[in-house]
Amino acid sequence: MFKRVVRQSKFRHVFGQAVKNDQCYDDIRVSRVTWDSAFCAVNPKFVAIIVEASGGGAFMVLPLHKSGRIDKAYPTVCGHTGPVLDIDWCPHNDHVIASGSEDCTVMVWQIPENGLVTSMSEPVVMLEGHSKRVGIVTWHPTARNILLSAGCDNVVIVWNVGTGEAMITLEDMHPDIIFSACWNRNGSLICTACKDKKVRVIDPRKEEIIAEKDKAHEGARPMRAIFLSDGKVFTTGFSRMSERQLGLWDPENMEEPVSVHEMDTSNGVLLPFYDPDTNVVYLCGKGDSSIRYFEITDEAPFVHYLNTFTTKEPQRGMGYMPKRGLDVNKCEIARFYKLHERKCEPIIMTVPRKSDLFQDDLYPDTAGPDAPLEAEEWFEGKNGEPVLISLKHGYIPGKNRDLKVVKKNILDNKMSKNTENTAPAVKTATSTPSIKSEAKLEEVLKEIKSLRELDIPLARWAGPVTANHHDSVPSEACLEKTPTNIPR
Repeated sequence: MFKRVVRQSKFRHVFGQAVKNDQCYDDIRVSRVTWDSAFCAVNPKFVAIIVEASGGGAFMVLPLHKSGRIDKAYPTVCGHTGPVLDIDWCPHNDHVIASGSEDCTVMVWQIPENGLVTSMSEPVVMLEGHSKRVGIVTWHPTARNILLSAGCDNVVIVWNVGTGEAMITLEDMHPDIIFSACWNRNGSLICTACKDKKVRVIDPRKEEIIAEKDKAHEGARPMRAIFLSDGKVFTTGFSRMSERQLGLWDPENMEEPVSVHEMDTSNGVLLPFYDPDTNVVYLCGKGDSSIRYFEITDEAPFVHYLNTFTTKEPQRGMGYMPKRGLDVNKCEIARFYKLHERKCEPIIMTVPRKSDLFQDDLYPDTAGPDAPLEAEEWFEGKNGEPVLISLKHGYIPGKNRDLKVVKKNILDNKMSKNTENTAPAVKTATSTPSIKSEAKLEEVLKEIKSLRELDIPLARWAGPVTANHHDSVPSEACLEKTPTNIPR
């Protein structure tokens, strides 16, 4: 028996290709903030890029087809008063995006169907609860309207965006800055990487740490941790000698790593992007000019190096397209949106195949935009697996629901009652009478009563009702007892 020298894999020949210049997004001033986030978020309709903004924070939202040179006056989303640090598209609504900023707030925005026509400064909801800048925002994968945010105040907050409330606050778990936070496949757990060199697996609803590993990577530079679809945790970090490492961990036994690989001595933080359908992890280093990709399997050495895609220009950030936004006819298994200093360049990863037929092995059913759970169900303790869709005939986007926010605020109710009671004393002319205005109705009834007390036969009065005398119409019960014409 001959030992197979080269491991067989359908992803061994994956190759990357940058698109032509006319399909890039040019003349974009990408943010210069020194924060290790991707600075870019993509979905099947839009690409969002954090940009330089004077006097606050802003990001640009471009429809995917709007490539070429972007006008300097192109509208932005500019409601934050400090630089935007992280953005994330909602997986269940392609028009809803969340942003975290140095101004300590998280904002959720609803983008119009065809993109922005004018700059947007009013979010659908503003989430306030952090005391320092918010560097991480990430949506729940299976429950609608749940958002996780983590700030430099070392606090993780899970929000119900539908009501604008902070439902879970994890305060005492992290003694230092949180570098990354990630949900698992069904959203029942989160894993975090912290500056204290610990990787933690947390059950947010029970507010307890299930597993943790001290010194997952011994270097002082930032780490990243993400969940894989089988529940294992994949990490990137630095060794004591400042070599870049990647590690694979089993939360049921965090003492020893499943696998650790040392890569090179560059100092850029490795941002991992994971495809749960193919079990391929793509590593994009900040400031690198390459994308490395690895396949993760159940057999040793568990993490298998596939290839490296290299370009001349270093990357400032990177956006990763969800599977449903890819072109299945071209055997495209991943698409990245690489940020340069002044432009965004799509990079397409394909598996070469001769056949024009749909490749079932490359495209198993993938997570669709439907949410199996509502926010309230998840907070009550339910879990749901992602609702899968087939990509055989390509992804056809459905109609997105508008994000509705129901504010449960006692002060709001009191305010509205007070304003009703203090109705304006001065009568103003209006062409549309308000039947519901009780104050005006009482005024009309008092006047009729005073006329009766004067003992003047009301039938003698004539003349049309004019807008400048009464803006309210009495109820039907009153009209039966009173004449139709009231004096001028």
